[in-house]
Amino acid sequence: MSLASLEWGRTAGTGRKARGFRGLVVDVPLLVILLAIVGIGFVVLYSAVSAETPLLLRQAMRFGVGLASFIVVAQIPPRYLRIFTPWLYLLGIALLLVVAVEGQIGKGAQRWLDLGFVTFQPSEILKLAAPMMVAWFMHERRLPPTFPQVIAMVLIVLVPALLIFEQPDLGTSLLVVAAGGITILLAGISVRVMLGVGALGLAAVPVVWAYMREYQRARVFTFLSPESDPLGTGYNIIQSKIAIGSGGLFGRGWLNGTQAHLEFLPERSTDFIFAVMGEEFGLLGLLLLLVLYLALVGRGLYIAADAQDTFNRLLAGALSLTFFFYVFVNAGMVSGLLPIVGVPLPLVSAGGTSMVTLMTGFGMLASIHGHRKLLAP
Repeated sequence: MSLASLEWGRTAGTGRKARGFRGLVVDVPLLVILLAIVGIGFVVLYSAVSAETPLLLRQAMRFGVGLASFIVVAQIPPRYLRIFTPWLYLLGIALLLVVAVEGQIGKGAQRWLDLGFVTFQPSEILKLAAPMMVAWFMHERRLPPTFPQVIAMVLIVLVPALLIFEQPDLGTSLLVVAAGGITILLAGISVRVMLGVGALGLAAVPVVWAYMREYQRARVFTFLSPESDPLGTGYNIIQSKIAIGSGGLFGRGWLNGTQAHLEFLPERSTDFIFAVMGEEFGLLGLLLLLVLYLALVGRGLYIAADAQDTFNRLLAGALSLTFFFYVFVNAGMVSGLLPIVGVPLPLVSAGGTSMVTLMTGFGMLASIHGHRKLLAP
């Protein structure tokens, strides 16, 4: 049975929208995979935080808000998402400027806004707004884009990325660059333009290095040789690799991970939760999670291929591939294949703003697929 045939209420050739219960637009395969990943996340998080009930309840509430956002956004026709894209992008930029002046400082970074009843990171908005803005820019223009158009799109991405980098938040700024960059690549730029942009990027590396904080540079050196400072900057990655390696093929068993429960593993509920799962569920458990991630990305790419205009195709493809990038960066970071940049494991790590942002993005995918016009064969 194909993925398309699993969707509720699809009637080819009638022009009616794909609907769920009582007229709701719900993409069933997408939602089922999301629930499976989040379910695994709660199982691992329960062990990672030693059954700390308040944190688990907060995470459940965050998922509830994210699920509500998924359902609400899925009901919004994509044309309205496109209309409001510039305003969302400008709102995100404005909030980043407010953070630079009045933001709440925590762990040496000024990234949060405290509204009294909730604290959130405005940079999360740009994870969605940046690719949306690039897709909006190319919606009524011919593909592939010209070199001036590529430069304009690069500037659309770099403005928020630099503001986030200044907070400092290297991980989120890289994710924003990745989201916007993937959207630009999906627009079909020529090899010559790609080489030109690549040359500009390489030329900017010394400038970025000069503006990086000392601890960020230390992370790069630690990636190259973590054993050079095993009790300092190399401690996190060394303990993470020990946890994954000790899990073996089948793992030590749920609640039996020593690295997490004896508190050798830092940030075990957020950045390094992948290592917790590797120790307790082994290689097979990690492979199951990765298969679910790939299924989610595959569903998103199917939706992108089935979309019927430039904005929807670019946005759906960018959201799907950017999600894959998130997983790749966290798994590579935890296993020592990439430098540590503070990127959580999507839908599994504890965190409120990230969960809501991701579920909102998947709601956009559901909207794109559910509101498409069904054409007669």
